[in-house]
Amino acid sequence: MNGGVVSVTRGYSMSGLKSAICALIVLGSGMASAAEIGHFAPGVLGIRDFAVPEPGSYGVLYNYYYSTDRLNYADGNRVDSVTISPGPGAGVTLNLDLDVDVYAIAPTVIWVSDKKLFGAKYAAYISPSFSDSSVAASLSTATGSGRSAEGSHFDAADLFVQPLWLGWTQEHWDFALGYGFYAPTGHYDTETLALPVVGDLTVEASDNIGLGFWTHQFQGAASWYPWADRRMAVVGALTYEANGKKEDFDLTPGDVLTLSWGVDQYLPLRTDQTLLLDVGLAGYSSWQVSNDSGAGAATPAVKDEVHAAGVQVGLTHVPWNASMTFHYLYEFDSKDRFQGESIGLNFALKF
Repeated sequence: MNGGVVSVTRGYSMSGLKSAICALIVLGSGMASAAEIGHFAPGVLGIRDFAVPEPGSYGVLYNYYYSTDRLNYADGNRVDSVTISPGPGAGVTLNLDLDVDVYAIAPTVIWVSDKKLFGAKYAAYISPSFSDSSVAASLSTATGSGRSAEGSHFDAADLFVQPLWLGWTQEHWDFALGYGFYAPTGHYDTETLALPVVGDLTVEASDNIGLGFWTHQFQGAASWYPWADRRMAVVGALTYEANGKKEDFDLTPGDVLTLSWGVDQYLPLRTDQTLLLDVGLAGYSSWQVSNDSGAGAATPAVKDEVHAAGVQVGLTHVPWNASMTFHYLYEFDSKDRFQGESIGLNFALKF
């Protein structure tokens, strides 16, 4: 989540995402420097989803739920209260009460060609998504204006398209490289608030779902299979997000690098191995690697990061080429952003 939570939370009163406005006081410059995050959500994909599958067409339904009541400073300590000091004096201290719940669904279509490109399987996919909010929009609302997000509604989120996905397969390895982009097609708007002392202030609408900027995504992944039958997979993937300028603001969120990892094991539930149990451990670490830029960027610059670990359990029916995967991930450390937990339930079917 890219931006200056420390600077902003010291300049605004925040009553929480599900309570009414307490107060709105901006920094001395009158600029709103709201926190931002990238588009990629590392808690959505399953452990084996980073490898290019066999040629054919696939449908995947990703269900994602994120919940948190914690916002952290840049030093990793929890933000429990904020002090409002518009001028000289001790100011007023207000308690912070956050309660963020986000649900998103992303129906995804994947096509894998039976032709090779540079000796690799060529694939592409498109993933529209729909949500009642987004983690990024919720953070911007909390830190950028301190308003309630109760007006959120289920609507279109930003569209992800990956036109280039290459996969090289060996007996004990899978390697993948991909390029994709997020288009700002989701529900996004701004509004003007009339504030005492500083006058009008442009902020994001509290019911935003889209992020209001383009993102170019580059991803590389490696999967190692200790046995040739691939019953175990050890997976690592790096995802780099290069973010564009935010609509209606002089703010370009910093780039983000995410490491996703997992260890996954298939266990046969039938002697003919037509039904497989899938169990594994997974996690991710995400770092903002460049500063936000523009007049709306936080001063001094702050880079966020988050780290999570969890479990995955699933079922695969081999004759139908169908699978169902459940995973739970807990964020055990974060800086300058939310710290919460996520649940995913994914369904996949080869046509």
